[in-house]
Amino acid sequence: MGDSDDKADMLQVSEDTAHQISVDPWYQVGFVLTTGVNSAYVLGYSASIMVPLGWIGGTCGLILAAAISMYANALLARLHEVGGKRHIRYRDLAGHIYGKKMYSLTWALQYVNLFMINTGFIILAGQALKAIYVLFRDDGLLKLPYCIALSGFVCALFAFGIPYLSALRIWLGLSTLFSLIYIVIAFVLSLRDGITTPAKDYTIPGSHSDKIFTTIGAVANLVFAYNTGMLPEIQATIRPPVVKNMEKALWFQFTIGSLPLYAVTFMGYWAYGSSTSSYLLNSVKGPIWIKTVANLSAFLQTVIALHIFASPMYEFLDTRYGSGHGGPFAIHNIMFRVGVRGGYLTVNTLVAAMLPFLGDFMSLTGALSTFPLTFVLANHMYLMVKRNKLPTFQKFWHWLNVVVFSLLSIIAAVAALRLIMVDSSTYHLFADL
Repeated sequence: MGDSDDKADMLQVSEDTAHQISVDPWYQVGFVLTTGVNSAYVLGYSASIMVPLGWIGGTCGLILAAAISMYANALLARLHEVGGKRHIRYRDLAGHIYGKKMYSLTWALQYVNLFMINTGFIILAGQALKAIYVLFRDDGLLKLPYCIALSGFVCALFAFGIPYLSALRIWLGLSTLFSLIYIVIAFVLSLRDGITTPAKDYTIPGSHSDKIFTTIGAVANLVFAYNTGMLPEIQATIRPPVVKNMEKALWFQFTIGSLPLYAVTFMGYWAYGSSTSSYLLNSVKGPIWIKTVANLSAFLQTVIALHIFASPMYEFLDTRYGSGHGGPFAIHNIMFRVGVRGGYLTVNTLVAAMLPFLGDFMSLTGALSTFPLTFVLANHMYLMVKRNKLPTFQKFWHWLNVVVFSLLSIIAAVAALRLIMVDSSTYHLFADL
């Protein structure tokens, strides 16, 4: 791969961009990937993955999903150079292979996926703020929608000051530190609670039909746990040799980078069984100041992680509508970010406050966009580009992936729609969950 990779690094980039590319070392990109994997979403995996699947299904599912995700992302990484150009955006790559209609469809799928993830991050940040408030005053005055609004404001302030993905640098180190703080605290307090509470119920809750649909939803959550839906955009920031360095970053993500996720997910389920909370820090018992530190770390890490998943949208807006003149901190460029990114995050925050039970919609998003983007498209694009060089068995393997994940996508979408219908009768807009 060495010669073709070196050749790729000398090739023309597919389109101009207002953001920096090809400047980051592989380990910085590795930390970008692990920041997404170990975001505050991990505090919900004990409930959303392990409770519906149980010990055997949950453990095997996490390992299998990691292996499949690593494989699919490696395929995408190797498609970084196609047709004499480096493709720094997912939609550019799809458009080059399939044409204009697929360019638009891929951009729409990716936009919806990232918008929903960003909205979920704002809800998570709001939950962390409310959890801090409840530790000190449980009078119901500070409601979740207010916490979500405050979280959206802080995320916007951060977005104004960080012009592009490569500029995160030191913030990625802080993000890792914040992740370790809330994961270690959740792990240790769960361990202590698990030791002092010997009787635990690990039976999978619900009726037979409920179990079928929650299992399907948990499979969608497994896929969501490892995948960003924006691998080409992240790969665009990496230094040459691009493919080799991206593979190093992916190995880092799926080995060392995934260990904290496993630790907190398994420990939370072991300690509380099928009664574990959808936000693990609400289940743990311990000193108020320690739980405050954990929730504050979750809040701060979420602000940084949101910026990663919002960066493709920021890059599109900056490239298409930005002035292109002056440095990123020129007054007119700062004011542009305030107006455009502020508007984008205002919509995110409004949706988050209106629909704080967004987990149901996340399952639908995973089914309709994460499955197609990460698995169906990755395998089919690899088939299209390499079709004359692949042996029959490999072609069969990639087609099998396309068919199986297309079916899974449809099944998961049906299950998510059912969940939304059930929960819509329970929750209301701007609910204080």
